Amino acid sequence: MDRNGQNRAYLFSIVLIAIIGGLLFGYDTAVISGAEQALDTFFRGASDFTYTKLLHGFTASSALLGCIIGGAISGVLSASLGRKKSLLIAGVLLFVSAIGSWCPESGLLPYGEPSLKLLVAFNIYRIIGGIGVGLASAICPMYISEISPANIRGTLVSCNQFAIIFGMLVVYFVNYLIRNNLADTQEGIQAAMVEIGWRRMFLSEAFPAGAFFLLVFLVPETPRYLVMKGKDTEALKILSRINGAEEGSRVLAEIKDNIIEKKERLLAYGAGVIVIGALLSFFQQAIGINVVLYYAPRIFENLGASGDASMMQTIVMGVVNIIFTLVAIFTVDKFGRKPLLIIGSAGMMIGMLALSVFSFCNLIGIGALVFIIIYTASFMMSWGPICWVLISEIFPNTIRSQAVAIAVAVQWVANFLVSSTFPTLSAWSVGGTYMIYAVMSLLSAVFVWKFVPETKGKTLEDMSALWKRR
Repeated sequence: MDRNGQNRAYLFSIVLIAIIGGLLFGYDTAVISGAEQALDTFFRGASDFTYTKLLHGFTASSALLGCIIGGAISGVLSASLGRKKSLLIAGVLLFVSAIGSWCPESGLLPYGEPSLKLLVAFNIYRIIGGIGVGLASAICPMYISEISPANIRGTLVSCNQFAIIFGMLVVYFVNYLIRNNLADTQEGIQAAMVEIGWRRMFLSEAFPAGAFFLLVFLVPETPRYLVMKGKDTEALKILSRINGAEEGSRVLAEIKDNIIEKKERLLAYGAGVIVIGALLSFFQQAIGINVVLYYAPRIFENLGASGDASMMQTIVMGVVNIIFTLVAIFTVDKFGRKPLLIIGSAGMMIGMLALSVFSFCNLIGIGALVFIIIYTASFMMSWGPICWVLISEIFPNTIRSQAVAIAVAVQWVANFLVSSTFPTLSAWSVGGTYMIYAVMSLLSAVFVWKFVPETKGKTLEDMSALWKRR
């Protein structure tokens, strides 16, 4: 506890538990990167249907359908049940998905025999996990934003993105270990991956999902939600423990003034704030980041790497992502949201433009790897964490649950469309596909420059006044 009575250790311990939801977000969405090629081979062995590229694109992206559902219902759940209970539900769904994706036969279908029924069952379990990810993706940053002091809110919400990327790095490493402990030869590894490797990759998520569910019981509900439910005494207790007694009382009064002002309809501040939030989400996905994250080993193989080399390059990319996410964490409350987003857009455009040229010229090797790293590093120090910071803070208190749900649902719809169409688009033209993402990166910079307000240093209660003035 510092001289102002603030208990930073308590705040950081709460945030640390909340960002495990972000870690699971990253883990669940990236686990497919190590398993998708084995799943492709496994289901191509089915005798009762033909497993096409389109079906594989859907299977690799099916969790995103659940993410859309989870994001869409997050507003209703977080408003009716609270942020904490919604996170508990997310933990249960992620655990069930991990077990079900490991053994989609569930004792009802013949084990290890690919079939249309098994494909449907597998995708149902992935969608269940996606609902959990959708909930976590909306509610974790909302939870952290609502419990954090304004002067460090951007940093703490950015930690959720760090956890997402760390979760991806962890699963890249776990996938690598699982793959390379299956057999002694490349042929043996490939056969074992089709038989049991992909199953173990999905099962590995059950451990962090179970831990998250248990740890969420230890965190409090957010003060802003408690005030909305008339539980001022509980809210004051939490605010005082985090901010100190004097500041806690001041923040409580500010929250009450803002909440009591009126229970507002979604468009009370105009459609602009909703459209800007939705477009932030759209552009975060339209620039193609999840194509790189989900299909990383396959992309590296197309660039000339193979086997262990492609998996190791994926891990290297994960380390780079961690480093540049830290750049965002340490600068977002210093330099502001807009400058970092615009710089990141420029870097992503350069990276994708170079990859497009390399592809058209059929140039592979270290140069392409360098520009993939430039692209992902640019995303991780900008749009990765800062989009979530803005979505969690840009909406006024009285419409935040509904508005965040819309923004997150838009994000997952865009994610699904981009990720599921990549196999088909890349079959048409890899260079053309990368060029599309380069154009989207340019448009994202123009959008931020022209329309997105700077929110650095503003309290959540300031957002009402900000949007009333626009």
